[in-house]
Amino acid sequence: MATTIKDVARRTGVSHSTVSRALRGNTLISSETTERIRQAAQEMGYQPSAAARSLKTNRTQVLGVIVSSIADPFFGEILNGIEACVQERGYSLFIAASQHDPVKERQIVQTMMEQRTDGVIICSSSFSAEQGRQLLSYGFPVVAVNHQAAENFHYSIYHDDVDGSRQITQHLIALGHRKIAYLGNARSGRTTMDRLSGFTQAMQAAGLEVRQEYIYHVQGGDPALGADSVAYFQQLAVRPTAIVCFNDTLAIGVLKACNQAGIRVPDDLSVTGFDNITYSAFTSPALTTFDQPKYSIGEEAANLLLDLLHTKDDGHEEAERVKVLQGKLLVRASTAAPRPDSQDIHE
Repeated sequence: MATTIKDVARRTGVSHSTVSRALRGNTLISSETTERIRQAAQEMGYQPSAAARSLKTNRTQVLGVIVSSIADPFFGEILNGIEACVQERGYSLFIAASQHDPVKERQIVQTMMEQRTDGVIICSSSFSAEQGRQLLSYGFPVVAVNHQAAENFHYSIYHDDVDGSRQITQHLIALGHRKIAYLGNARSGRTTMDRLSGFTQAMQAAGLEVRQEYIYHVQGGDPALGADSVAYFQQLAVRPTAIVCFNDTLAIGVLKACNQAGIRVPDDLSVTGFDNITYSAFTSPALTTFDQPKYSIGEEAANLLLDLLHTKDDGHEEAERVKVLQGKLLVRASTAAPRPDSQDIHE
């Protein structure tokens, strides 16, 4: 006969409701009691019935996660953090990619409602405010990650992109660069504007001109667009000596195009990325970037969503929470001091 939750309760000397809460990771149960109950359940071979639990709790133990693109390694690392956190609490993930497509966004929201996900984490920075409101109207607890419309969500996890971009730009200025360009992603809304803001702040603080022709936005963040941007910067009458890229994948494209055009990095042009995806350490040269704590962002988002679910269970309402995480500058081989003859602004 299969072990039941009441069997585990008798073994541990607590009520079956306490066992249920502990196995669901409810923070109201002490860590010592939770560990004792989980250990007993494992020893006794207790396997909770997902179907029975769903009927009793009106929960599916499934959380929805919406990303812009599954192909982007940035989201992969965030997903790793989310999954590690929720898996040990007995949840599984339903993952969907919006591809910046309004039609897909509507379909995703509809599917998540039909699948009765218990809550949703939005990792797509451009996910529309309209569809976000639709999710909330269905009663889903929603946590937004690096979202451009913060005012629409009460629970958010952010990385301090302004500070990150400022540190990258200060690094280039300290090397001696004065003609620094910014390559942005026009489809990333607030994120690219925050990174542009950090760039602008660092330039102005150093008394350097922010040349309008050095601010160039492309329609996305993939390597091909980064590669294409090099032709734009090369046709300028006064070329930049360094480019601050919105993300690592754009920067990887820039490195590729420079190699093909005979532009030596960092001798002729310094290039920086942002995010520190896995590939950035293996480019040639290795990419100077800003290490956004992606795994920790995923963990924080998952923990916040689980907290919202538990407070909802207990009949309480969680106060508005916004958490901002800090990253760190990683200096690698793609940046160096400019050539002495390259800083003449009148060339």
